[in-house]
Amino acid sequence: MKADAKKKITFADLPRDYIGLCRVLTPRRIRDKADYDNTVDVTDAMALHGDEFSKDQEDYFDVLCTLIEAYDAEHVKRDHVSGLRLLTYLLEQAELSGADLSKILGVSRMLGPMILRGEREITAEHARTLGRHFHMDPGAFIA
Repeated sequence: MKADAKKKITFADLPRDYIGLCRVLTPRRIRDKADYDNTVDVTDAMALHGDEFSKDQEDYFDVLCTLIEAYDAEHVKRDHVSGLRLLTYLLEQAELSGADLSKILGVSRMLGPMILRGEREITAEHARTLGRHFHMDPGAFIA
């Protein structure tokens, strides 16, 4: 897969079996920005569909996330990011709204926008739900 590919990869483009997924992008150590970008493109296409994964897709996604985390740990300087800022970023990347956040959290449709405006806190239960949804450590949303 080329980093500058014109067609953005989508979940529908991805095979459901591990061998097929490896033909799209072979999981291996990320060595440079192009490898990183390609790996992130595939995981981004998969990230919002975790509840639809086949077992092979789940395993493949986990491997790619582990590779990204290893690269980030070695190459990315991390400043503390607030849970709200992280959540806002993730929602923007996924083109989701405050109403969508309410659906993800399973709460009234007004609570999602209120959280994004800083009028309500992200609770521990919200963090657990967001962690499952975005395949992240729930602690990242508490700050």
